[in-house]
Amino acid sequence: MFDKLAQRGGYWMLMLVIGLAMEGIALFYQYELDYGPCVLCIHIRILVAALILFSLLALLLRGSRGGRLFSNFGTFLISAAMLERSWQTLGIEQGWIESACSMDLGLPDWLALDGWFPAVFEAWEACGYTPELLFGITMAQGLVAMSAGLLLLSLLTTLGTLASRPERNMFAGL
Repeated sequence: MFDKLAQRGGYWMLMLVIGLAMEGIALFYQYELDYGPCVLCIHIRILVAALILFSLLALLLRGSRGGRLFSNFGTFLISAAMLERSWQTLGIEQGWIESACSMDLGLPDWLALDGWFPAVFEAWEACGYTPELLFGITMAQGLVAMSAGLLLLSLLTTLGTLASRPERNMFAGL
């Protein structure tokens, strides 16, 4: 069932829309509501950008089992990293984790996203606080929930693809 889901373009379009919405909400809070991002928030933005790119790639690769495995597993890894960064953000916000968050993203020189696209990937503030979204839910809490949901969904689609039968190769007998 979950492999069939990953074969559909609508699934990957939904993942693409989720990623674009997440980036859009983050930029709205940054530029319209004046909540500057911290380093952990930028790490999450980078992972969301990776989710967007993987979703685009998955739209092209969804016809083959290998392409689906690659896309699903990549989405699983991205979601796991998003959950870890979101959990760190929530822990710092709630006081469970003591941290001195620097303004350095820790990216290698060949991936200077904060230099290339500072409007999206430049940290403005130290870690410690995220704004409220709706109904008393903070951005950190929302990110943990969203990341956990994406992780579960990507795990199920990865396992579904692994359990599916490989396509028959019409040239195997030649």
